[in-house]
Amino acid sequence: MNKRIIIYILGWVLIVEGITMQISTVTSLIYQEHEGLYFLITGAVCVGLGLLAVKVKKPHNMVLYQKAGFAATALSWVLLALVGALPLCISGEIPSFVDAFFEMSSGFSTTGSTILTEVEHLSHTMLIWRSFSNWLGGMGVIVFLLALIPKLGGQQNIYLMRAESPGPIVGKAVPRMRNYAALLYAIYIGLTVLELILLLCGGMGFFDAINTCFATAGTGGFGIRNENMAAYDSYYLQTVIASFLVLFGLNFSVYILLIARKFKQALLMEELWVYIGVIVVSTAIIAVNINDLYPTVHDSIHNSFFYVTSIISTAGFGIDDANRWPELSKAIILVITFLGAMAGSTGGGFKVSRVIILFKEVKKEFALLVHPRNIKAVKLDGKTVDHSIMRSTSMYLVIYMGVFVGSFVLISIEGKDFLTSFTSVAACMNNTGPGLGEVGPVGNYANFTIFSKCVLIFDMLAGRLEFLPMLILFSPKAWKKA
Repeated sequence: MNKRIIIYILGWVLIVEGITMQISTVTSLIYQEHEGLYFLITGAVCVGLGLLAVKVKKPHNMVLYQKAGFAATALSWVLLALVGALPLCISGEIPSFVDAFFEMSSGFSTTGSTILTEVEHLSHTMLIWRSFSNWLGGMGVIVFLLALIPKLGGQQNIYLMRAESPGPIVGKAVPRMRNYAALLYAIYIGLTVLELILLLCGGMGFFDAINTCFATAGTGGFGIRNENMAAYDSYYLQTVIASFLVLFGLNFSVYILLIARKFKQALLMEELWVYIGVIVVSTAIIAVNINDLYPTVHDSIHNSFFYVTSIISTAGFGIDDANRWPELSKAIILVITFLGAMAGSTGGGFKVSRVIILFKEVKKEFALLVHPRNIKAVKLDGKTVDHSIMRSTSMYLVIYMGVFVGSFVLISIEGKDFLTSFTSVAACMNNTGPGLGEVGPVGNYANFTIFSKCVLIFDMLAGRLEFLPMLILFSPKAWKKA
């Protein structure tokens, strides 16, 4: 394994994090808070160590293969969360380092789970850092580095993109990977700015609006009010947020195709229509099911649409307590928690494309039972799905179930009720944030033991990176020289 290039990449990660921490330093100056000093010092140390790693340990061989790419990506995300937790812990706003690490792992992985019982007690300086971690984690720090650093990983930087980008299929939509990464971030920033403008037009204050945009864009779901999105008692604001959750849950290839004026190709994507169909059908069923709980049909539709978009995009925002909803509605919410958003989006979960591929594979196997001599291929968007994609999708399902069962058993040691234990693992692995029971929309993860929090931290990071990059860190063979 090319360890020098891993150190080189980690150095750039430290530099990026150190620089972005100064967003909090500036915020502290605006609101005259002393907490900015912790970000200034931590950021300066990060940049210093990063420059040392980049200059002193710069590899002669910039070629990066899959094993090293996966390891570099996983270590980058662990480092982001560890360093990001330091100001929270040193300042005393979250005294326990494990709690601070949990909070920032949740932030960067765009999970939105929190150990905070009174989020409004945090300073503006800390709140903006939490929300920005959602935004940076949404598109991914490695994608950001690919957009900035020439020749990072050489021609093999596709392995970095594959390790960080969610979904079974990662390809280059434009000839050069660096241009592709820059285009992704341009779209990401554009949508974020558009949402900010619409929220400001609806009367939301600037600080609330920028934090909400960061959390929405990354589909992370960190709120800065104890009531979360219910604090903004406005149909307009909540509808804008829900609509952008749908947009950020789309595969960004849709936007690239639209920019390239390939409208037909974009609109004929099977995954797009399944994703929209799930939202429409789930919203309709839940709206009917909860109609008796709300004064008007409009209220039931509004609450249903907001919660469905929040869960399927894996943002985890809340405007009501879903624990009081009927069992059918909670069952649907649990199903779409596992389903997740589209591949290539900022959302988490199993991904719609994988579900489509697996269903088509099952359909093909049934057809072969009836007509064994038929030759059938699984197709997506009119193109045959490569055997390697089929194999990796099946492997992902096995790993997904294995990690879920293992985590559930470990969490169960704590002795919490089944619903809380089951949905806490589901919410963290799928980067959704809130579950049901004690970890519902009005609950949190503060009462979990340190051991359980560590398990959930692994689940959040592994779920965001789709398991293999995190699992490879625990393989002794992976670290041996080739």
